[in-house]
Amino acid sequence: MLIQRREKDNKGMFYVEIDGEVQAEMTYHMTSPDKMIIEHTEVDDKLRGHNGGYQLVEAAVNYAREHNIKIIAWCPFAKKVFEKKPAWSDVLDT
Repeated sequence: MLIQRREKDNKGMFYVEIDGEVQAEMTYHMTSPDKMIIEHTEVDDKLRGHNGGYQLVEAAVNYAREHNIKIIAWCPFAKKVFEKKPAWSDVLDT
């Protein structure tokens, strides 16, 4: 599954696009150059069971590590993923 990212101003999203339609997305905004707030994750029924939401959060973690960014997870789904993956706690803003 190809995870893409787009950002304009301080708002962005990690997403999966299939046949020109966004099938999964995780939205965020940047409160500063080094702080990302994950707001919402949504996966279309077509991708359920394919770990699409998990992969979106993982993409954000990888991006945060590469760019020295801390993440605040407002999204309940993202919070649960972080709880299950303590190895990702290095990018969480506590």
